[in-house]
Amino acid sequence: MTGSATSLRELKRLETAHRIRDCALVLTDDRGLDGWTMDDLAEAADVSRRTLFNYYPGKVDAVLGATPELPEEVVDAFRAGGPHGDLLDDLAELARVALTVKRPEREEVELGRRVLRTEPRLFGAAHQRFEAVTDEFAELVLEREGAGADPDRAKLLLRLLLAVLDHSLGVFVDDHRDRSLVDVFDEQVGLARDLFHRS
Repeated sequence: MTGSATSLRELKRLETAHRIRDCALVLTDDRGLDGWTMDDLAEAADVSRRTLFNYYPGKVDAVLGATPELPEEVVDAFRAGGPHGDLLDDLAELARVALTVKRPEREEVELGRRVLRTEPRLFGAAHQRFEAVTDEFAELVLEREGAGADPDRAKLLLRLLLAVLDHSLGVFVDDHRDRSLVDVFDEQVGLARDLFHRS
């Protein structure tokens, strides 16, 4: 299969996953998590039940969406000490790539945050995912930093960066300027860095 054909197939897969998640968010916002079925979601997203389960095993996963997959070359560059040579800057770069892969719109972020606030089960599942991402990237930091690296320091740094990302989502929703989420995230990382330097 050619590279262009692979890219088109992957683009279609991402678009379908995104459409399913959008429909799951809307259904949950309208009816609550227990107010709809996977059959309802398949109909709303215009996919077969079989296709739906190929993307998401259940309602909670559909509402939360898939965790963005970083390109292997980006992960390899980070593991090797790049792309900037500063751990915080390089972790922020991984976050930027993840945000670029997903490219969420303001309305989608606002809807997602509202649904999480009103559905405790979703909030708990999102927290579990947060912990899993923290552990995964902490391992990546330890691989990069080598022997003697402090696991607690790595986890703390990741928790702080994810807190900045979460704060950036709120700023992005309330921001009336024409800025991308990546732009807002970059601004908030800079503000956080300034705050710590002044402390």
